[in-house]
Amino acid sequence: MQTRHDQFLSGPVRLRFRDEGEGMPVVFIHGWTVDLDIWDPQAAALSQSMRVVRLDRRGFGLSDGIPDLAADCDDLRALLDRLGIARAALVGASQGARVALAFATRDPGRVMSVVLDGPPDEIGKSAATGDEDFSVDEFRRLVRDGGVDAFRRAWRNHPLMKLHTTDAAAHALLRAMLARYPARDLLGPGSEPSPRAGSAALARLATPALIVNGRFDTKTRLRAGERLAGILPHAERVLVPDAGHLPNLDNPAAYNEAIQSFLRRQSRAAA
Repeated sequence: MQTRHDQFLSGPVRLRFRDEGEGMPVVFIHGWTVDLDIWDPQAAALSQSMRVVRLDRRGFGLSDGIPDLAADCDDLRALLDRLGIARAALVGASQGARVALAFATRDPGRVMSVVLDGPPDEIGKSAATGDEDFSVDEFRRLVRDGGVDAFRRAWRNHPLMKLHTTDAAAHALLRAMLARYPARDLLGPGSEPSPRAGSAALARLATPALIVNGRFDTKTRLRAGERLAGILPHAERVLVPDAGHLPNLDNPAAYNEAIQSFLRRQSRAAA
């Protein structure tokens, strides 16, 4: 199996990516405060039979720039072009699910299928609400008053970051990613949230979708997943057992089996 580690330019911003394995291309898109290393358990398993591509979104991990949801779709398109990939399956987690869904609605010809893992509410209020979600503005004030380490301590104990597994390697991986999160979006003014597609556009999306939640995900995200599965016309839904908001780390065997089965079925259907 060939593994390629590299960087590419999206406009003036240099972004890190990894490209592993051969076969059907699957691009993994991480969520907030983490980076491409969160997909280590998936890359190890799926790259035996698929081409697994993952990137540090701009402003996260080892990529340059300021986090910008509005630019993520352009960065994803630039990566596909850089790698010569005409169509790919997308797997997006949490905030990354929003990127995957936005790209699928804007450029459906380049997307074979999407896996939306723990997605935020795409058609509700533009700001996160409820005590199980979070306010970026509150975290920005925390950084201003107490520094980035104060934010890291608070975010480490947030329900969206809670791991249910006892696997020491998973806990160490999550700690390492949080420690290198540069918090550029919290230190600066930040970008406006990307506009949501709206229920009408989502209801027209022909791309097959798998909605994933950990069975112990927060109530906010479980409701969002159920709602999204009811709107997308070609959606399936799965709950990963013994897992919270990070099911790919909590129960990688069940998670990998669920998404791999879906991706293979959709690949055969499209052949």
